Amino acid sequence: MTETLRVRDLSVSYDTRQGSLQALRGVSLDVQAGQIVGVVGESGCGKSTLISALMRLLPENAHVTDGRIELDGEDILTARPRRLRAMRGREISVVFQDPMTSLNPVLSIGRQMRDIQYREGISTAEKDRRAAAMLGRVGLPDPEAKLRTYPHELSGGMRQRVAIAMATLMHPKLLIADEPTTALDATLEVQIIALLQAIQAEIGCAILFISHHLGVIAELCDRVVVMYAGETVEEGPVADIFERPAHPYTHKLIECDPGRLKTRAETLPSIPGSLPDLTDPPAGCIFRDRCDLATDLCARQRPPRRSVTPGRWSACHHAEKVTP
Repeated sequence: MTETLRVRDLSVSYDTRQGSLQALRGVSLDVQAGQIVGVVGESGCGKSTLISALMRLLPENAHVTDGRIELDGEDILTARPRRLRAMRGREISVVFQDPMTSLNPVLSIGRQMRDIQYREGISTAEKDRRAAAMLGRVGLPDPEAKLRTYPHELSGGMRQRVAIAMATLMHPKLLIADEPTTALDATLEVQIIALLQAIQAEIGCAILFISHHLGVIAELCDRVVVMYAGETVEEGPVADIFERPAHPYTHKLIECDPGRLKTRAETLPSIPGSLPDLTDPPAGCIFRDRCDLATDLCARQRPPRRSVTPGRWSACHHAEKVTP
């Protein structure tokens, strides 16, 4: 299988009043064609910065200090602005968390879907036909009529389907899904997961699925990348990592999943401690202050990636001691 997305040693920092905030440090991951890879981690782990870096849409105070991002072998970080505009929407696209803010409220759905096809040398009628066909493909009833509606006239689930239709209309090589089920109820969440799986199988794109919801990751993804405080700490097949995590953070993250609770509880489980100050990251292991297995070695030396099983690694000095 060929790699659609290849990220190597990506580091991103933000200029702040407190100093340089190191939001990403040495992040590496691969997404192969036809594969769905999940990225999971608590708030502040760097998921949003990763998405912005992949799209080259970082704010002005952000700087890529190291690394490469390759889409089908082409380095996105060195691409010229004109090439970037050509890539966005056609080769790489995003489904955002809240479709009410990602869709333009003053333009009809049809106008927005026509605008996506501005590079295509076809008539307006043909653009509308293709847009309606995609709206029907994502399960919207009477898709021709939906072209005349505005985002506020649709329910949250319908708006998310429109966002998916717009993101996949040009059959991109890579689809980034930024927590697209967070604002939906459980029934719609299941439907959106099934829809993404069906579309991925149909157009053969690679999907990078960003989420903090472990259940969705387990249901949808082939592989999972675990992030903590701007670093990737574990990666491997979903079943392997959920059944036998090899990093203490992954272990604790799974333990905190509310879906694992067998009885009613007044408080939800959480990981003791807090995220480190990323303007001055600690030496050694980034997770050591919250880890039950931490030793002097963890304070002195940043753990390298260690192969756990073929196709799976963990950045932990004590990976063999981590048990679910």
